[in-house]
Amino acid sequence: MMNIETFFKLTYGMYVIACPDGDKVAGYVANTAFQVTAEPPQLAISCHKDNYSNAAIVRSKQFSVSVLQKNAGNDAMRLGYTSSKDGDKFSGLMIRNSASGTPIILDDCIAWFDCKLVNTFDVGTHLIFIGEVVEAELVNKFADPLTYAHYREVKKGFSPKNAPTYVDKSKLNIEPEAKKSTLKTWVCPACGYVYDPEEGDPDGGIAPGTAFEDIPDDWICPVCGVGKSGFVEL
Repeated sequence: MMNIETFFKLTYGMYVIACPDGDKVAGYVANTAFQVTAEPPQLAISCHKDNYSNAAIVRSKQFSVSVLQKNAGNDAMRLGYTSSKDGDKFSGLMIRNSASGTPIILDDCIAWFDCKLVNTFDVGTHLIFIGEVVEAELVNKFADPLTYAHYREVKKGFSPKNAPTYVDKSKLNIEPEAKKSTLKTWVCPACGYVYDPEEGDPDGGIAPGTAFEDIPDDWICPVCGVGKSGFVEL
């Protein structure tokens, strides 16, 4: 027997992984990035074999890790729900190139690492990339990093299907909560974010108690950026 929710007790941060892809940038949002050695300093990341970025990292042999701040907005988070093969999903973001030519994503970034690929491990559905840190910079020492727990519990986000922490929501033991009103809840089919009228979306200017039908038509999912029209009623 395995209780899926035990995996939610493991701790993670939230990061943007980026690498060069010809004259473009490839990358994705990750919650798997951690230091594995101190001398030399090395980081490990995990990427699904079906992700476009997987092949881009293998080709370029380099990648960057941008640590997201706790209040990261839609521009950074939407990177986890679109593919680089479908277009330039990094358009409009603040990007700088490191000395080695690795693209660094600066939006909502509090620290970044430039890594050269030194090892790769095949673990079935994913590849684990080990990168030696060749450059690192602290962008904002006062901001708190975004954790996956905060992303799930406060931002109401879920991992996309190719994430190493993806869980089929049908397997979760979710107890229905008693509602104080008859207002309906709506879900984003892309990322699983649930709009609860009782809570609203204060960061997006939607006050608690606002029915989904009364939200402005230009409102977007606070997690992945899907438009209001894309939501599905629960």
